[in-house]
Amino acid sequence: MDELYKILEDLIGLTESEWRSFSAKLNRKAFKSKTQLVKEGYTAHNIYFIETGLLRTYHLLEGKEINTYFACDRQFISSFSSFISQSPSFEILEAIEDSTVYELPYHTLTTLYAESKKFEKLGRILAEKNYLCVLDRTFTMQTKTAKQNYLYFIKNYDKKIIQRVPQYQIASFLGIAPESLSRIRKEISIS
Repeated sequence: MDELYKILEDLIGLTESEWRSFSAKLNRKAFKSKTQLVKEGYTAHNIYFIETGLLRTYHLLEGKEINTYFACDRQFISSFSSFISQSPSFEILEAIEDSTVYELPYHTLTTLYAESKKFEKLGRILAEKNYLCVLDRTFTMQTKTAKQNYLYFIKNYDKKIIQRVPQYQIASFLGIAPESLSRIRKEISIS
């Protein structure tokens, strides 16, 4: 939990007394690998800060998993469109490996927004980062080759994600076939 305090102290200038009040509102949860925290068609009622572990969001298209986001230690995750709109999710939020998270319910966050400009700032920062991530990913996928896209991925994503997310999930995230990713990885290791 110290990691989260440090992040909030840096991002929004949270004081120790504000932290004590805020941390009392968090629920610490442990999830086993393959646990779905948000199911397709259900509303995402929580945002999560990952203490340890690895999670992903994905949706199904004609029975095929399309990965949309990965997050690991010291990162936030939710099915953001569902969380923000409080409407049914088109995505599934799932633990890739056993994970421990801090859960913050939507209603608690909106109450914090009303009580403190600092938490409004946190909400804005999280929304901006999420938007920039989606924009960057869209731009990269539309303008780069599969190899360039993979090189960008390994340069810009956390090493834990690169090393521990199954390759077929990374291929899906990059919008390429697993065989193509395997070929690209082989080319990169040779050069």
